[in-house]
Amino acid sequence: MPFPPRPAFPYMRVRILLSGLSLALAACAQQPARQAAPAPAATQTPVPAQAVQSGPSKPSATTAAPAAAVKPELPKQDLTESVLYEYLLAEIAGQRGAVGLSAQAYADLAKHTRDPRIARRAAEVAVYARMPGAAIDAARIWYESEPSSMPALQALTSLLIGAKREEEALPYLQKLLEADPKGDAFMHLERLFANNQDKAQTLKLVQQLTQAYPAVAQAHFAIAQAAVGAGESELALAETRAASKLKPDWDLPVLLEAQLLQRQSNVLALERLGAYIEKHPKEREARMSYARLLVAEHKYAEARAEFENLSKEFPDNADVVFAVGVLSLQLQDYAPAEANFKRLLVLPYRDKNTVRMYLGQIAEEQKNYPEALRWYDEVAGGEVYLRAQMRYAQVLAKQGKLTEARAHLHQVEADSVEGRVQLLLTEAQMLRDANQPRDAFVLIENALKSLPDQPELLYDYAMLAEKLDRVDLLESNLKKLIRLQPDHAHAYNALGYSLAERNVRLPEAQQLIEKALQLAPQDPFIIDSMGWVLYRMGKQKQALEYLRKAYTARPDPEIAAHLGEVLWVAGERSEAEKIWLEATKKAPDNDALNSTIKRFKP
Repeated sequence: MPFPPRPAFPYMRVRILLSGLSLALAACAQQPARQAAPAPAATQTPVPAQAVQSGPSKPSATTAAPAAAVKPELPKQDLTESVLYEYLLAEIAGQRGAVGLSAQAYADLAKHTRDPRIARRAAEVAVYARMPGAAIDAARIWYESEPSSMPALQALTSLLIGAKREEEALPYLQKLLEADPKGDAFMHLERLFANNQDKAQTLKLVQQLTQAYPAVAQAHFAIAQAAVGAGESELALAETRAASKLKPDWDLPVLLEAQLLQRQSNVLALERLGAYIEKHPKEREARMSYARLLVAEHKYAEARAEFENLSKEFPDNADVVFAVGVLSLQLQDYAPAEANFKRLLVLPYRDKNTVRMYLGQIAEEQKNYPEALRWYDEVAGGEVYLRAQMRYAQVLAKQGKLTEARAHLHQVEADSVEGRVQLLLTEAQMLRDANQPRDAFVLIENALKSLPDQPELLYDYAMLAEKLDRVDLLESNLKKLIRLQPDHAHAYNALGYSLAERNVRLPEAQQLIEKALQLAPQDPFIIDSMGWVLYRMGKQKQALEYLRKAYTARPDPEIAAHLGEVLWVAGERSEAEKIWLEATKKAPDNDALNSTIKRFKP
């Protein structure tokens, strides 16, 4: 990292003899000092030049004008041999890599001269040298010798906070706030205190600073931000609402309030954003947040409508175009999905490989396999590369080219154990789909010889053992997986469901599924398992509650088979037939669904 470039030194031309050498230095006392280039950022150390940006974004002409607009009253500094020697020592030491010596020489020179230009340079070099104490001393001299300089005040404040001397920084922070009558300086408090690990202390300090500004919306918003960091959600909510009351058109408090409400309920957050958008329909960020919440609530059609409206107003916003594409794909509306993803390829979108991946998926869903292969093949790298190669192989398998598909997977190089495992699981799934479960079983069995404790392999091996009626291996591998990963919800669920399906050890099955529900309470397949074990235990009413909830969350054909069976047995046959009909339209070849229907409607 190069030493920070030195500023022009504004002194009269002099000629002086040092160490037998004649050195000529040219400068002009009447010429204003050129601003020093900022010192490179040091790890976890605030930089004075950056601290300039932490002040008010719109300073008033009288109290917070930029430093360049205020002509500082510079001291009448004589260029003595001692001053020149220390200056040259500091610069030459820095250029030769002795930054510690340079910082110390500059610090001494700043103390001696009390010149704000030298003090600023001393602070910059001390930050570069990772000497926070010296940087603070120099910044203090800079501010004391040039009290009208906002950059000096901001630098000193930032350095004190960076050194975890928050209490000492308070009076300087108060000066910064006083210098900004519009209140914009409050918006920088969160960033200034970002490195303070004691969030409760940060909240206390921010409350102290804002106490004198009860009518300033930004002050309340600053408290809200600090309260979020300290885990004080109720206080944060109250302060966002206070900020909104003082400044109803301001979107930031509304967005933060919606985030806080979302912790309670997406519906509450949607109501708050909806009310704001109704009055302020042009606020893009609020509308984006509203649309994202609709997605979280699985209201995909409404979310797409919102994003489509946004895309009309902001046609070149790649994030909006991407959202419309994804939601159209989710709704199986492939034409607009394809159009939006293709548009992203010509927009400056950051991740075109993911776009190609989605285009491949669209083609695959429409059984346009040559086009799908072309898109997957064009995924050149990135996080989705491995997934694209697996999808490429699966498309080959769907075309009946299983040998070619397996060969493709074997030539893909995975750069991690996790990647190798995913390739193995994909190959096993292709064998399953080709009705070759024994070959899949052998494949995973051989893989476990080199990776005996790999969780995903153990789980898949257990599921394949069930297909081959190897109940002993099913139970032993799932129990081993639970020992290795006590929080593996699907291991508990699979073991409990297998017992319920065989109608044996039902109390044990219920306990296992209850444990799975504790770990993953919203998983529709685990909810379905609970309904199924309750049905096996003769508790039809309770079973229906779980099965209906599972089917509402995910209308999967196997969940439909279970729900339909329990409804049929409970005498609600018309509803059972309706659910089975819906499911068979979506998954006409599902074995579990078809076998269930045949048992009751031969």
